[in-house]
Amino acid sequence: MNIKTIAKMAGVSVATVSKIINNYSDIGEETKQRVLKIMEETGYRPSSSAKTLATKKSNLIGVVFAGALNSDLNHPFFVSVLNAFKKQIGLLGYDLLFFSNETFFHSKEDYLARCRHFQVDGCIIIAGDEIEPSIHQLDQSEIPCIGIDIPLSGTNSAYIMSDNAKISKQVVEHLYLNGFREIGFLGIERHSEVIALREKAFKESLKTFGLAVNPDWFFYSKEYDEESGYQAMKRAIAAGSLPKAMFAVTDLLAFGVMRAMKEHGLRIPEDVALIGCDDIDACPYTEPALTTVRQEKERIGKLAAIMLFDMINKQIEPSAILVEPELVVRQSCRAR
Repeated sequence: MNIKTIAKMAGVSVATVSKIINNYSDIGEETKQRVLKIMEETGYRPSSSAKTLATKKSNLIGVVFAGALNSDLNHPFFVSVLNAFKKQIGLLGYDLLFFSNETFFHSKEDYLARCRHFQVDGCIIIAGDEIEPSIHQLDQSEIPCIGIDIPLSGTNSAYIMSDNAKISKQVVEHLYLNGFREIGFLGIERHSEVIALREKAFKESLKTFGLAVNPDWFFYSKEYDEESGYQAMKRAIAAGSLPKAMFAVTDLLAFGVMRAMKEHGLRIPEDVALIGCDDIDACPYTEPALTTVRQEKERIGKLAAIMLFDMINKQIEPSAILVEPELVVRQSCRAR
């Protein structure tokens, strides 16, 4: 029993049976019920290969991590986004195919060629640093792509990210309204599109409120993790010029800042108030609980899945979506 046999028994085309299998809405209810009844009576269960044969679709979504630095999938923000994406795209009938970016990055293999080989219907591209040229080729291809924290420009591409400029504006405004005038920044040494947006907006916001953009209060870590934040804060303390409040561009960096400050007898928020970014699960449980800017991780993942599905089925034109962030005030930077 196969899809062609079902179509013949129902007196319809293979394409019609395929649309019913894939829950398309442009099939009459009577035809749909007739085909479903034959499938039930015969015990036919459509395989992925049957779907691909009839629809030219594999029902596979490629998962691509742009840049070698995200290969371990260990950042809590991206894990949460991808989990939400996986759940929603699964409900829409798709499976995920992960590409090993370490292989691609070092051997200069072509993402586009591999995507075509596996006949993926679309791709989700997760942002990283040191973006490979192959990512741009995939972006500019015929394959529908949705980017997370990576601006895509292809005619079949869209992207979703938090409003990073607004993240920094919310931080500076909160600090200003609560009496802080000496405000510092902890970023990343390497170039990152997202972090660059946050730093640019941070400096602009300081100027908007007439506050000093003091180079001595701008610090940079080597990586995104807690240990890098710890080392960066140790260097800042050793330099001897600390602001009264700091914005760390990720929560993991902020956790490192906390550890370094406690080791040196500095109090949070009494000596230096601290704000992170992402609102990962551990934030309420630090001591003190970390004030942070929440990125709507589940919403971003769900939006990415629905938009990519609609792009695959040519129901929408690709576009860019900025998701509103939310400042979550806790003990590390209380309102005065």
